[in-house]
Amino acid sequence: MATLSHVNQEICLVATLPSTPRGARAARALTVAQLAEHRLPFEDAAQVVAELAANAVTHGKVRGRDFRLALRIAPGPTLRIEVSDTRGEFGPPAVAEVPAPGAESGRGLALVSALATRWGTDHGPAPLKTVWAEMDLASPISPDRGFHDPVRRSPVPRDA
Repeated sequence: MATLSHVNQEICLVATLPSTPRGARAARALTVAQLAEHRLPFEDAAQVVAELAANAVTHGKVRGRDFRLALRIAPGPTLRIEVSDTRGEFGPPAVAEVPAPGAESGRGLALVSALATRWGTDHGPAPLKTVWAEMDLASPISPDRGFHDPVRRSPVPRDA
């Protein structure tokens, strides 16, 4: 279930999603839809959400429990992304480590670290763990980068 509010000029989305790959994809899609609706750049934020949600589904999954996505856009504009799961005993490393060459996984937090202004982990109340990232949406970017809703793009013609 997703709820959206506009309190004190802050845009907020909170969604509870299943701890499955489909739930992780839905988190990314909700992020794109929310930011595109407000004409804010969404490309980097969607990637950060995808990585954090994938980690919640992969490392934070508890049978029968969902994960939560929260997006808050405050004046600035600053986007705060929070992904919470119920595996508080398993948290990410304090510093994003770059995996060995040829490793098949382990690049997610390095990517989050590169895209976000700052990120971290909050614990509690038990067994809750929240991994968050903050992004400055006012930083200069290409005029076309991340502002177009990919769902509304014209279909690419295919050769018959």
